[in-house]
Amino acid sequence: MPNAEEKKIVAILRKSPVLADAPQEALVKLAVGAKTDTYRARQVVYLPGDRAHGVHFLASGRVKVSKVTRDGKELTLAYRVAGEFFGEACLLEGGPREEMAEAMEPCVTAEIERVGVDRLLAASAPVSYQFARTLIARRRDLENKVEQLIFKDVSSKLAELLLRLGIEHGVENKRGLILALKITHQEMANLIGSTRETVSLTLSQFKRKGFIETEGRKVILADREGLRTMA
Repeated sequence: MPNAEEKKIVAILRKSPVLADAPQEALVKLAVGAKTDTYRARQVVYLPGDRAHGVHFLASGRVKVSKVTRDGKELTLAYRVAGEFFGEACLLEGGPREEMAEAMEPCVTAEIERVGVDRLLAASAPVSYQFARTLIARRRDLENKVEQLIFKDVSSKLAELLLRLGIEHGVENKRGLILALKITHQEMANLIGSTRETVSLTLSQFKRKGFIETEGRKVILADREGLRTMA
């Protein structure tokens, strides 16, 4: 019988779409030897070079995954939210981490040992299929990001980012689409490969054109069609 901690981990795993078709006994096996961790906002989950013990499944909160250069420059690769996983590169060979993961708000994760995840993928075709679909989607997102970095200017990249955030985190309001996500100008800059100053200037231009409105740190997409012409 699983203990209390293992039951907690199984409950976290069951909320992940990629494990929706996994048998209960398979999740119980994954929970053995796994661990949960709690992170405060802005706390680092792992750094490049850290040993990769396993795959993190996010129970709550939001985690930023990014590449960091030796001189401190940062490019955000993705944000992961509750129900998603990160750190999956360890499944290839179990080498050290190559990216940084940082909690953007209070988070709880269940870290599942690499060997256990590998065994489940080898034994369950439905789970392997869901993992494959997720990884293909992530590769497509990265390819789109590379295309944006190379071929688009800051205005286009920022407009496209705002529209994407609207789809993922938008809440309809009479004033437009409110981004229900706390994101700083620096975070936006890291997502599109720019600087905080340039992002702030471009947002001011969007505001003057009526594309967006701001309310403190809250961004409202007031004219999505206008943003689409920029993207």
